[in-house]
Formats: sequence, structure tokens, C-alpha cells
Amino acid sequence: MPFYYQLARKALWAFLIYLPFIGTFTYAIAGGNPLFFITKDILYVPALIALIIYCQRSHLPIVIAQPLKQPLLFLLACCSVTLVYVNGYQQFNSDLDEQPFFMGIIGLKVLIGYIPLIFCAYYLIRNKNELRFLIRLHVVLALICCTLAFIQYLLLSSGVCTGTSGLEGDALFKAALDARCFVGGALLYNPELGVIRLPGTFAAPWQWGWFLISNGFFTVASAVSETSRRWRNASFVAMALVLFVAVVSGQKIALVLIITIFALLLFFAAPGGNFKRGIIIYLGGAIVLVLGLNTEFFSYWKDSLLYEFIVPQFDWVLGNLESFFGSGLGRATNAARIFGETALVETYYPKVLYEIGPLGLIAMLAVISILTFLTFKAYRSVKDIKLRRLGICLWAFVLFISYNIYYYPLDVLPVAIYYWFFAGVLLKLPQLESNRQ
Repeated sequence: MPFYYQLARKALWAFLIYLPFIGTFTYAIAGGNPLFFITKDILYVPALIALIIYCQRSHLPIVIAQPLKQPLLFLLACCSVTLVYVNGYQQFNSDLDEQPFFMGIIGLKVLIGYIPLIFCAYYLIRNKNELRFLIRLHVVLALICCTLAFIQYLLLSSGVCTGTSGLEGDALFKAALDARCFVGGALLYNPELGVIRLPGTFAAPWQWGWFLISNGFFTVASAVSETSRRWRNASFVAMALVLFVAVVSGQKIALVLIITIFALLLFFAAPGGNFKRGIIIYLGGAIVLVLGLNTEFFSYWKDSLLYEFIVPQFDWVLGNLESFFGSGLGRATNAARIFGETALVETYYPKVLYEIGPLGLIAMLAVISILTFLTFKAYRSVKDIKLRRLGICLWAFVLFISYNIYYYPLDVLPVAIYYWFFAGVLLKLPQLESNRQ
């Protein structure tokens, strides 16, 4: 950590590169030790401290968007009250098998621990060359990770890896670490029963799905804003590979969202003329190919009623809330289950309500809403057409994650990091343009 403190900027770049491979390293090298999941923070925390000290010495602002200051303090106050009064009370009245206060520490870290990435990204990206490097880096990561995931699929389909086919009962329909193949962690592969959920390079299939969704935004951002023909072509290849791998990985929700993301972003962000017509033809052909490979697409979409999944989550939380300050930080956080019993709340805002109560939910919504508005103002103030196209794609990602009502991506890698980081990049766009001028 002292080494990374001295090399704060390089540590942050390493942090972004290492992020998609955490699951693979954890299970390939550390044998699944859960402590290995925090190795990314050995890169992040020293770099954060170094940047804070640098800004203090240079008299630079730490809260880079002043309208965020009061909502962040309000959210921190709500979390502190819940940690002290709810988790603290549970600590003194719990069984010896549980450690509610340590659950609260983990829950606090998951809930707000990566918000400072807004600040880190703002000072990491100093000019347009570094911004271009950031976007190209994520195109390369998408190409590498999707290629590794496709190899994983080939190994499973050829029988080199058996997947979950040899299991019995309910285990046939659950992702299992024992079925791990090549990269990543737990997977579900039983084509005879029509169930495939591959984890790619991540620890679990749902993390891989959100990685693909995130890269739906990033690859389009690169394609519409890239100045180099070679990198623009690489971005198109990455888009196609993200779409194809979503099919073979069994990520049906990701497939639906990626197709929608591509269509909307290319309509609003792509330049006109022959470029847009070519992109529409390319996208149309890709979608026809994907739907041809995935014959269950339409029936799945018809049978998956979103409100039937989300409304019961709110009903359950409102019926099981222990106090006005919530049921305790970490009580619905998977990472905290090593310290006690956790509830399974599968959507983000009901989860926040369950853990820190209605005031905490209001505080979190205030932070996210103000951040979404500020990033919108930032990208709209940019006049440079390339930066503006990039900005609309990144802002669409922030907007989508901010008000996503399905699942809990803000608690899950990699979105829990990408969201705050790219919000900081958006806030930096006006300064990057003024620096160029």
C-alpha cells in the first residue's frame, strides 16, 4: 500500500485494469478466499489518500461539485445513525454467531465506499489524451474479456468442461463453483435443460451480465467519438463481440438491454450521413443474427413481467422493516453474510430502504439525482462534437444506472465502480475542452 501511495495515478489505472479479472484471480490463484475480493481496494485506497493529500497541499477542491456536498453529508449522517443505533444495538443483543457491527462496516463500505471515485476520476483524467486512453482501455478490456468468455463457452460446449450437467436435483439449476471452467467463478451450464449462465471473467454470472451491459455504453461511446479509424473499427468489433457473447453466455436480460442501448445511442449520438446509415445496417444485421441464435428471446421477453418481480420486493421490505432507521447496514448485503444472517432483497432501492430506512433512501436518491443532473449539465455545456458524443453515451449510462429498478447493480462489481468513476469523468469534460482551447 505505501508503494501504491507513491504511485497513485498508476495505481488507479491498475485498479481499472484489474477490475474485470478479480473473479478469475480469486478462484484461480487464491482458491476462492473471500478476502481476495478486497485486493482491488489495496490499489484504490492508497491512491485515494494520496490524491486527497495532494489536493489539500495544492489548495484544490476535494468536493468537485459543491451541490453534492450537503446530500453527501446527509447520507453519511443517516448511515452513521443506523450503524451506531441499529447495528450497535444488535451487536449487544445478538447471538455469539453474529457480528452485526462488522456487518454494518461492510454494508457501509458497499453503500458509499466508492463514491470518492468521482473525485479520483476528476483528477486522474487531466487532458483529452488521457480521456482517449481511458475509453480505448475499456474497448481493449471488452475485447479481451469477451474473447476469454467465448473460449470458456467453447470448452463447455465441446465437453472439455462438464459444467453442471453431472449434478442432481436443484443443483442442476444453480450456478456452482465446482463447475468452474477456464476463467471466472461459479457457472451454470446444462444445455439439455436449456439453462446456461456463464460468469465470463467474473465471480458470478450476474456480475458478468452487468459488465456486458456497461460495455454496451462504453463501446458505442468509443465508436461515435473516436478520431482514429483503426480504433473506431476496434470499437465496432467490440460492440459485435459484446452482443454475441451475451447470447452464448445465456445473459438474456443483458441481451435485451444491449440491443436497446445500441439502438438508442446510435440514433442519438452517431454522426449523420453515410456513417449513421452504415451503423444502422451493421446493427440491424447483428440483431437479426443474435435473434436467430437465441430463439427464446421473444418468449422470454413476453413472460418476464418486470412489475411482478419488483413490487413484491417493496411489499416485503415495508412489512419487515425493523425501525425508522432501517434494519441495519449490511443486513441485505451479500458481502456481509460472513458476519451474520442477511436478507435477499433483489432490487436496489428496496435494499437501501431495508438497511437504512426511509430517511436514508431519500438521502441516497438525493445524491444520485443531483449527480445525474450535474453530469447532464456538464456534458451539455461541451461544444466539441467528439466530446459531446462521448458525453451523451456516458451520461446515458449514469442515467440508466441511477434509476434502474431491476436488480442492484450499484452494489455489484463492476457497476458499483464504473458508475461513480464515469460520473467523475463527465464532470471533467468542460474543463478538458477549456484546456484544449
